[in-house]
Amino acid sequence: MKNINNKSTFANEDMESYNRLLYNTIVELEKDHESKFTLEDTALVKKIKAAREETPKVFPETAQVACQGVPGAYAQQACGRLFRDPQIMYMKNFEGVFAAVDQGLCHYGVLPLENSTAGSVNKIYDLMMKYDFYIVRSVRLRVDHSLLAKTDTERKDIREIFSHEQAISQCEDYLKQFPAAKITACENTAEAARMVADSDRNDVAALASGECGQIYGLKLLEEAVQDGNRNYTRFICISKDMEIYPGADKTSMMLTVTHKPGSLFNVLARFYALDINLFKLESRPIPDKDFDFMFYFDVEANVYSDKFIRMMNQTDELSRDFKYLGSYIEVI
Repeated sequence: MKNINNKSTFANEDMESYNRLLYNTIVELEKDHESKFTLEDTALVKKIKAAREETPKVFPETAQVACQGVPGAYAQQACGRLFRDPQIMYMKNFEGVFAAVDQGLCHYGVLPLENSTAGSVNKIYDLMMKYDFYIVRSVRLRVDHSLLAKTDTERKDIREIFSHEQAISQCEDYLKQFPAAKITACENTAEAARMVADSDRNDVAALASGECGQIYGLKLLEEAVQDGNRNYTRFICISKDMEIYPGADKTSMMLTVTHKPGSLFNVLARFYALDINLFKLESRPIPDKDFDFMFYFDVEANVYSDKFIRMMNQTDELSRDFKYLGSYIEVI
């Protein structure tokens, strides 16, 4: 067999990098094939298998749940999609939700992860690196923003509009209709509605759900003002305990790789070898580290499948640091 690294085996030097890529791919495929016979279950895989057996067969209908915001928040609507009768504890910020779960104040926490218009909620990804938790379910919620104001306020009177930064981003084109208005970000869309209701001003408005208008006695000036007709936010439900419910077919993880050419490619090649669909890949800078990044992955694989177990058994080999975030079902 000819040496594949020998330049004389190629028609010209321009093909060298392509052939090296092909060779590396073959090596990764071979490693995966060998792993079926040589790898033993890691401590993580043993824990995952135990969770599959010990988790109740039905997701709970009621639970103590932490959410960020105040009544009327979109997270409250997400809770209603996940649980029939959630007992909601409202937190001031996203970190408060993680802390409530971490300290055992609530069994679950519900948090927005990404939006179809505005993209990922970066603060959530940063907090994922800080806290130990597991995603046990997710839900996709349609989000319609309304322009709300006091009953004596007209559209032409508005000089300041309050909302969460994600909602502001989702309504960027619409807000151009108010060139003289100040756009002010706050902790939550529902909090924005409450601020307007409690204000003694008649020139302020909020971007929030129509439900907030009913809760805080505000007038609906315009509804569905977001820029996209199909505006969805994906919420995750987290727990301190690893819970894997029947039918789980999505897995989330975070990892770092070495600073060498092809390190990330080797991870992706192994997913390809296992025929595992990668439907999200995102990088975030690691706090307190210069130019060091954590990669976030969402993959599709039935938690009971052989390829899922093979993937999880190879994580130590593929990454420098690895964090398993959970396997779950997404409610649509």
